[in-house]
Amino acid sequence: MIDRELLEQVRRIQVLSKRLVTDVLAGGYGSVFRGMGIEFEEVREYAEGDDPRAVDWNVTARVGRPFVKKFVEERELTVVFLLDLSASMRGGASARSLRQVAALLCGCLAFSALRNNDKVGLVAFSSKVELYAPAKKGAGHALRIVRDCLGHEPEGRGTDYEAALDFVARVLRRRAIVFLVSDFQAPLPRRALRACSRRHDVIAARILPADLAPPPAGLVRWRDPESGRSGLVDWSDARTRAAFAERLRVRERELSEELSRARVDLLDVDLRGLDPAAAPALQREQHNRRLADGLVRFFRMRERRGART
Repeated sequence: MIDRELLEQVRRIQVLSKRLVTDVLAGGYGSVFRGMGIEFEEVREYAEGDDPRAVDWNVTARVGRPFVKKFVEERELTVVFLLDLSASMRGGASARSLRQVAALLCGCLAFSALRNNDKVGLVAFSSKVELYAPAKKGAGHALRIVRDCLGHEPEGRGTDYEAALDFVARVLRRRAIVFLVSDFQAPLPRRALRACSRRHDVIAARILPADLAPPPAGLVRWRDPESGRSGLVDWSDARTRAAFAERLRVRERELSEELSRARVDLLDVDLRGLDPAAAPALQREQHNRRLADGLVRFFRMRERRGART
């Protein structure tokens, strides 16, 4: 049974996603993600203004009058969310967990796909593939995707990108748009990422947590949510702060290089710098704005460059 709180979260995400799709993302999804090709529809008689390159010479020779081939765009797309359910996704965003922000992101993209008559699916993973919902159409299926993003309880705590990417490459026979939604705290597997991106349009959707920056000073007890390791950190020590900043720079550079090598675009939802003392309602509104900003930036970048699909 689904508890009342989960249903309420699903309902809120449905309402907010539809509002963002209508007010902010209208046209962006459809202009960025185009059909995967064209299909032959019919042969018709040549009319003034038709492209001479479209002339069907076999039919023209047989009939004695010029005929052209007509093609239509193969519009239907398959969109699959590859969602990280590792333990690190349970915190990091104040009034919402990273997982709740990820569910909102998936909801916005799912309802954008629905508006364009595309199919959506979900692969949820932790240290293994936890859940697979094959791509389908319809509002009911989109709501199921949001519900599973929010409510599925993973068995694992770690992050295995390789198992998830290999699973997608195995089960998706036709080219699809794959959103890898994660905080990207674990290294990306080069072979699996490249193999998946050769077949599909893979997009890394990163949720950057609000608490990524260290506190101004003081002793802080930390705990790794995936490994369970814990300890004390003295943020008053300049060397500690410098080492932490350098570690973040190295991780950012390595992620950027891996994505660039695999020809994978990055969509950032940046929650850093938000006021942790703000009321929960204000924090949620700030999350919504950051999410909308990230999607708009991503769509504009793809429009400027031209979508690979």
